[in-house]
Amino acid sequence: MNFGFTEEQSLLRDQVERFIKEACPMPKVREIAASESRFDSELWQQIADLGWLGLTIPEAHGGLGLKWIDLTVVLEAAAEGLCPLPIASQALASAAVLTCGNDKQKTEWLPAMAAGSAICTIGLYDEANWIDAKAVTAEAHASDDGYVLKGTKPFVNDAAAADYLLLAVNAPNGLALAAVAKDNVKITHQPTMDTTKPMASVDLEGVKIGADYLLPMSEDQLAFLTDCGAVATTAEMVGAGAAILQMTSNYAKERIQFGKPIGQYQGVKHRLADMYVDLESYRSLSYYAAWSVDDDIDGLAKAVSLAKGYASDAFAQIGIDGVGLHGAIGFTAEYDAQLYLKRSKWARPMYGDSDYHMDRIATLGGL
Repeated sequence: MNFGFTEEQSLLRDQVERFIKEACPMPKVREIAASESRFDSELWQQIADLGWLGLTIPEAHGGLGLKWIDLTVVLEAAAEGLCPLPIASQALASAAVLTCGNDKQKTEWLPAMAAGSAICTIGLYDEANWIDAKAVTAEAHASDDGYVLKGTKPFVNDAAAADYLLLAVNAPNGLALAAVAKDNVKITHQPTMDTTKPMASVDLEGVKIGADYLLPMSEDQLAFLTDCGAVATTAEMVGAGAAILQMTSNYAKERIQFGKPIGQYQGVKHRLADMYVDLESYRSLSYYAAWSVDDDIDGLAKAVSLAKGYASDAFAQIGIDGVGLHGAIGFTAEYDAQLYLKRSKWARPMYGDSDYHMDRIATLGGL
């Protein structure tokens, strides 16, 4: 059995890394993150033309028909450069339509999502630290010509950049995803530590949608989409973790202290070694979780919790050590190391922190 990436996947990784370095280097990332929209439509169309947005969308609906392990390649490589585009949000919205949508919705929506002409995101829970079907408190009430929504969805990733939002609600017949246009809701930007991952609160009070814009969703489907979110987040943690490790390693070779590079001192070597071991550990778990999405659905929950549970704490420590080993310069806003530490703070609670996932592993193991 071959556990390595295929030649096509390796070529895809090279393409993404080259594009990020040339079209979205760190000065461009900072420029987009500091802009009012926090989005770049030209770059977005370029990655759509490269096919990244349709990787997991079936060919019948305008995509490439590949698997989540292929998507992981893109997410990881893009995160190395902290690419601020909503690639993960678009992928999760695609997964939501494929999971919960009917044939008409798939036929009408997925081609536009694959082409990048429709930017979409997803918002599941209404409590920042509670992952459970009961944490969906927004509501959809039946009306004569569709549904009237009620409630607020906090901390929705990339809400301001999206054209459409798929938001979990309690409908008359159970859980559902309400598809709403950005222009029909009130979006309030929420300041976060990581400006490359913009979030917003979405006010649904009194918003009306047609019957065709409600996608019924079971609790199992909600759990599946949550696991997909954790897989995507962990893949980005792998890429960002690898970047800060490489940056810190290079700095340790160049920074001279007491007549020799600081990388020659044991205290620095040991911390770099710990960073490497942690990164490679959750990298392997991340790949297995991504493979499980398509090829081992019964083992997905455990695989996801192993990956995200480990990565949540390990990546945060990698970020702390990366900044610390740079010394005072690592804490300055002008230096890039602190941006990766901020990414680790964003990623840690997304789709479950280490406590949530370790508890779930214990539960799945019968404890």
